[in-house]
Amino acid sequence: MGEFDYELVVIGGGPAGEKGAAQAAYFGHKTALIEKESELGGACINTGTLASKTLRETSLFLSGAKARQLYGIDTNVKKDISLADFMHRKNYVQEQERKRAKNNLQKHNIDLIHGFASFVDPHTIIVKASGGERRITGKYFLIATGSTPARPPNVPFDRSCVFDSDTVLDMRRLPGSMVIIGGGVIGCEYAGIFAALGIKVTLVHRSNRLLDFLDYEIGDAFMTQSRTMGIEMVMEDNLDSTAVRDGEVHTRLKGGKELVSESLLYAAGRSGNTAGLGLESLQIPIGKYGHIERVDPVTYQTRVSHIYAAGDVIGPPALASTSMEQGRLAMCHAFGLSYREQKLAPLLPMGVYTIPEISCAGESEESCKKKGISYVAGRQKFGAHARGQIIGETEGMIKLIFSAPEGGLLGVHVIGEQASELVHMGMACLQFGGTVDFFIQAVFNYPTLSDVYKYAAFDALGQLNKIRGAAR
Repeated sequence: MGEFDYELVVIGGGPAGEKGAAQAAYFGHKTALIEKESELGGACINTGTLASKTLRETSLFLSGAKARQLYGIDTNVKKDISLADFMHRKNYVQEQERKRAKNNLQKHNIDLIHGFASFVDPHTIIVKASGGERRITGKYFLIATGSTPARPPNVPFDRSCVFDSDTVLDMRRLPGSMVIIGGGVIGCEYAGIFAALGIKVTLVHRSNRLLDFLDYEIGDAFMTQSRTMGIEMVMEDNLDSTAVRDGEVHTRLKGGKELVSESLLYAAGRSGNTAGLGLESLQIPIGKYGHIERVDPVTYQTRVSHIYAAGDVIGPPALASTSMEQGRLAMCHAFGLSYREQKLAPLLPMGVYTIPEISCAGESEESCKKKGISYVAGRQKFGAHARGQIIGETEGMIKLIFSAPEGGLLGVHVIGEQASELVHMGMACLQFGGTVDFFIQAVFNYPTLSDVYKYAAFDALGQLNKIRGAAR
């Protein structure tokens, strides 16, 4: 390897970069990881995934929302929730995860180099840091620089009352009201977090449906519960202009409506972090929103075969879970590691940490209709089961989609407490070609939310038996 400083140079220390680096180093390949920030973890640990999920749990606890569910009375754990209260657990979780990521690199003897990397030729980068520049060569490269929130020029971001999904974590006080622009995952997650704290939230979305990738029934249930929480929704409209006057944010929408609030969160889109990397000189194409284009969906090679890219920087699905696997798969291809099959799992779960939580895998009713697949849908609410009553989670639901008349499982959709955990049972059944019989024959611990699967399956089985009987 004397021709190069490292066998692998990873640019970016988020999920894709960390796991890709560890994958190569685990099998003995000399690896360096370049990180421009002072801490590892990228958006996953520092500004996105873990931060918002921890704040979700904090808001539910501090607001007494779970106690109100359980006892049916207006119980508050704290009457006056401070910003320090709100951020305390987030800060702790972030610190623990940063330590874990750093220890993971140390355990694998990966050299961590802080600075901003840019290519000067296909095998060489310059790393610029406060102490100067360093020239590093590599046999292979993995670009895992992630993404940042979109910041349109007509929004006066100020870290005081106008935020994006990164800077909202640096707010100086909890506002009394907030306008959120964008009804995608990030906007909906934060809408629930702040609404649970008693903040007046107005959510503006350009479509007629929030989270429009969801099964419509699940999406409708989510919107209904969001309105019950007090979230006001302005649908089929979008931001025209916004200005801060006398400590208030005045937001004008394209439809002519003006909203006045103490704060605004712009949460409509993210852009890939490719600026300054020097990829243009290597003829690696960059899209309109900064994402690396024409990345091989199996090997994760860019147009330059020894340069790989993974994670948010290559665009959807832009999930921490898939980014980790993309980074590992890229390095399996680069170094010919054959301990696993060279492909991403065929089924990817979607977890949305809103209030209520939502998760799904496989087909929805709408996708079945679009594809011309004959199906039935079985449903059961958590409230029809003892565990749902015990924990005060009665509106949650499991919905299963089966092929008709065969009964093969096609899709699983969960809304409610622990949805992102519960979905994995249905996903495993999908992965291995399971049918309605699996849920009918299985014995689940009692009382559990998992037991709801059986009764959703019974609901579907009744429909399947009618179809089968009619076909005789």
